[in-house]
Amino acid sequence: MRGQPLMPCSPAKARHLLKANKAKVKHRTPFTIQLSIATGETKQDVTLGVDAGSKHIGLSATTEKAEVYASEVELRQDVSGLQADRAAFRRARRHRKTRYRAPRFDNRKASKRQGWLAPSVKNRTQAHESRIDAVCKILPVTKIVIETASFDIQKIKNPNIQGKGYQQGDQLGFWNVREYVLWRDGHVCQHCRGRSKDQVFNVHHLESRKTGGDAPNNLITLCETCHKAFHAGKIKLKVNRGKPFKAEAFMGIMRRTLLDRVRQAHPHLLVENTFGYLTKHKRIALGLPKTHCADAFYIAGNLKAQRSGVYFYQKQTRKHNRQIHKCSILKGGIRKRNQAPHLVHGFRLFDKVRCLDQEGFIFGRRASGYFDVRTLSGKTLSPAIHAKKLTLLEKRKTFFNRIEKGERRFLPCLKTEVFAPNLL
Repeated sequence: MRGQPLMPCSPAKARHLLKANKAKVKHRTPFTIQLSIATGETKQDVTLGVDAGSKHIGLSATTEKAEVYASEVELRQDVSGLQADRAAFRRARRHRKTRYRAPRFDNRKASKRQGWLAPSVKNRTQAHESRIDAVCKILPVTKIVIETASFDIQKIKNPNIQGKGYQQGDQLGFWNVREYVLWRDGHVCQHCRGRSKDQVFNVHHLESRKTGGDAPNNLITLCETCHKAFHAGKIKLKVNRGKPFKAEAFMGIMRRTLLDRVRQAHPHLLVENTFGYLTKHKRIALGLPKTHCADAFYIAGNLKAQRSGVYFYQKQTRKHNRQIHKCSILKGGIRKRNQAPHLVHGFRLFDKVRCLDQEGFIFGRRASGYFDVRTLSGKTLSPAIHAKKLTLLEKRKTFFNRIEKGERRFLPCLKTEVFAPNLL
């Protein structure tokens, strides 16, 4: 029978419980023990503050007196690129294998379903839900407060916009984006400023179409001479693309979806919504720096609680590499497999190990048994160390964990009660 989460205890008490076989280790990070006896301890109300974002999530669980959990999560930013790569591989494969097949559009209705989200938005929304669920499993959370935001992108671009201006965008009166970009740049090459005397103009993507899209702030006018010279590597452009609004668009899409899904997943909890200007006011009033964990602490609302001084830094990574074969074909028409075996001498990619008396993660592996071990920040602990010198600490997960230390030198031990004494 699964136990109910209880409040954190001190490391000393956790050691006594483990030595007396009254508890077992449930998680290493965060260090959580599971009791094998019923204690009937009282619980305090715990409020979980969530600072939602497109790149980072801030989490802080607090009582009236102390902060018992804090973490900062770095989300994946490669989903859109991987989707574009998959589409390119699929297009090439179908062109090679089934050139005779006519295009079909009847089955392309996924985006018409109610509640459909783009893959990148869906991944980040699910990451928010996953981290909230993880905290609720180890702490008796009674209330969840989520900060969401809605951005007026038109107002950000033009602070003076009002009324009909919202319906009359920059491209009003133009046939397409290319015509607008040429008019915006005055039909003048933005690199040579007309010195090449070339009258043929091209619209150039500052970032690749895969990552930057066809937005006007990612396009500039180049004469054909400069355009060819740039792609030949003879010149470098000094123009930077305009500010993208991917993060603002993401927050506008996911804000309602996240609130609804959290409420459905935790119907017994009170789930509230707050806004950024309220968090900013609290932060300025307390005179504290702006960090994701600190914002989550303000969002939780227990401003008189003592900060823990430490937090978990978590980084999300992909689980699988779904490209089965490498793009380059070897001599003799041999297509080499792109996927290595899951286990190499008992270790997997991104396993948490002890290497040279430090904690690190496996970033590279060889069949000979030598591994590339690095920290979560990318610092190399050993470029090639044998498996015999490594100790497995944790199997790989979707989220890597690292403890960032502050004022306090230990993290509270989380404790979970179990009512079945034989679960040891």
